[in-house]
Amino acid sequence: MGIGGGIFLIVVGAILAFAVSDSVEGVDLAMIGYICMGAGVLALIIALVVNAQRSNTSHREVVERHDDRRPPPAY
Repeated sequence: MGIGGGIFLIVVGAILAFAVSDSVEGVDLAMIGYICMGAGVLALIIALVVNAQRSNTSHREVVERHDDRRPPPAY
């Protein structure tokens, strides 16, 4: 789940917490909305941290060079 998934969870959670006025017996939709928003914020923070670490990595290419090769013996 990346940045888009975190934003999606925040939006769905806000809709459930603030815009839905229906009630389901045994289910608190506002609490589910708050849980979705919390999970979305957490996913967004983790995605941003992972992307920041990815941009700070550096790659180094090592090329071995052997100049002391001798030509094959002539028969």
